[in-house]
Amino acid sequence: MDLDAELVCDYSSDAVFAWVDDLTLYPQWMGLVHHASEIEPVDGQRAWNVELRARLGLFARSKRLVMVRSECDSPTLAVFERREHDGREHSMWRLTTRVSAQSGGCAMHMQLHYGGALWTGGLAERVLHDEIKRSRTRLLTLLAGSTP
Repeated sequence: MDLDAELVCDYSSDAVFAWVDDLTLYPQWMGLVHHASEIEPVDGQRAWNVELRARLGLFARSKRLVMVRSECDSPTLAVFERREHDGREHSMWRLTTRVSAQSGGCAMHMQLHYGGALWTGGLAERVLHDEIKRSRTRLLTLLAGSTP
């Protein structure tokens, strides 16, 4: 599954990037990220324990992941990837965020790639798309109020 989202706004690349390069800030604006806490680096890279959660009618799906920031080029690129060290094989999760300056503001493009089966299917994908739309509004509200 691949989901793409874009946000064009009147804020600087630096201001937007400050909200997207640290997963501990995501629960404030991205409803899919229920919890994120930074842990000791994994393979020399910044790492977080992350809990994703989405409601599907009366049911909720959740997933706990260890994510690392595998690439960072502030304030234009942040890539987070799943990196578990439990000896088992896991589905790929990758979140790529690109921020580019534009006249009077910037554009942010996010791509979420998920290589498993748990979060796929029409209803689950619809819930994810709806949450992404709500997250844009929350991020813009945070940008208007302060920086992290």
